[in-house]
Amino acid sequence: MLNEVVISRAKFEDLIDILNIQKEAFLSEAELYNCYDVEPLNQTLESIQYDFNDYLFLKAEYHDEIVGSVKIKNHGDYCYVGKLIVSPKFQNKGIGRKLMTELGKIFPDIKKYELFTGEKSIKNIKLYESLGYQITETCPDDKVIGLVIVKMIKEKI
Repeated sequence: MLNEVVISRAKFEDLIDILNIQKEAFLSEAELYNCYDVEPLNQTLESIQYDFNDYLFLKAEYHDEIVGSVKIKNHGDYCYVGKLIVSPKFQNKGIGRKLMTELGKIFPDIKKYELFTGEKSIKNIKLYESLGYQITETCPDDKVIGLVIVKMIKEKI
């Protein structure tokens, strides 16, 4: 199945599907933290369309159906990675790993990648660590009381 998943740059018209998958994917995270007032669940179509101006979105498609996405932003000396999502019915099949591997090819001269995830999101942390990311700091989320996030960095050698 994984060899039938195609990674490509998302188009503006893909954002509705990506937003719907994002809300499905982040529901399990909200349940883990017992907090449903988080930006990925509350994001509007207008907001993600605005993000499209500043971020490059990759999409994963399986038989022409969008099943995952990740967004990245080049900051010159580092690249910010945000909202890796995979449709719940396609999770644990290597699609997130494939998206993360592909983003490393987008900006070949980038020396450092940075992302954030919740400290209770052990499955996510293990995936990122297996891809070479390391936890560099933890801090309370400035928007959600009681949520602690971890900053993870991957440096290319």
